[in-house]
Amino acid sequence: MEHVECSKMKSARKAPQAAIGQVLIEALPYIRQFEGKTFVIKYGGSAMKDACLKNMFAQNVTLLRKVGIRIVLVHGGGDAITKTAEKLGLTSRFLQGRRVTDKEMVSVIQMTLAGKVNQDIVQLISQHGGKAVGVSGLDADTVKAHPHPNAEILGLVGEVEQINTDYIDLLCRAGLIPVIAPVGFDDKGNIYNINADDAASSIAIALKAEKLIYVSDVEGIHVGERILRTICKAEAADFIEQGIISGGMIPKVLSAFKTLDGGVGKIHLIDGKSTHSLLLEIFTHEGVGTQFIGEQESDQSLNR
Repeated sequence: MEHVECSKMKSARKAPQAAIGQVLIEALPYIRQFEGKTFVIKYGGSAMKDACLKNMFAQNVTLLRKVGIRIVLVHGGGDAITKTAEKLGLTSRFLQGRRVTDKEMVSVIQMTLAGKVNQDIVQLISQHGGKAVGVSGLDADTVKAHPHPNAEILGLVGEVEQINTDYIDLLCRAGLIPVIAPVGFDDKGNIYNINADDAASSIAIALKAEKLIYVSDVEGIHVGERILRTICKAEAADFIEQGIISGGMIPKVLSAFKTLDGGVGKIHLIDGKSTHSLLLEIFTHEGVGTQFIGEQESDQSLNR
């Protein structure tokens, strides 16, 4: 694959040496704190489509693994599925934010999501020096599922029932980055389309991950013109009641706190369109997105 270098990458090299040094020093305590810990990253949005952003993301993920953080990557790929379906003469329909999935569409999802999309991510991480391995939710019974409550309407859309953490741990202990395509199975031989956000949450809970990081097209939680760098459960409830958090952001926030309640240390929501947002969120005091915590901390700025 041809190496892609965008203007943002080139301009980053021109930053003053003192500023670069300060960033590295600021990152050191976080590197020590998170060494050996597990981060689950849900990868989606524009960061999966733009060549420059894809390269930066692969670099960031590789660096995180190289400094000793165990990375488990769960990816989406809805646009690619829709395009493949169109080429095959299939129409994509969505209800309640979910893709209506019959047997033909499940085959498209397997072929696209667990095939080309998954392997392209693996290859790109490998290109930047990481050791990634593609995993379908069907491999080694990684994602066991059951039908969605509205299966009569949605078809073969599933919800996670159980995660094979032994297999994921085995890959992580071998120094690999599991790149997981969110499809699942049941004991009857059915294959299910699993929402990538839900799959990432279930995997993070099952692994007792230190962090679950959503890389999307959303900068974080906005209050007026300001992005909240940290939000706790009580604050979120107040903002929802006041209508400050509204619309499609409400289920994202509720899902984040449900994941926290499941035992994950922190949830982060960051904009994948911003340069090196993944590293800046984890390794700087202020971060660049919003982190979700169970209770307000006495000193947020020193504990990203």
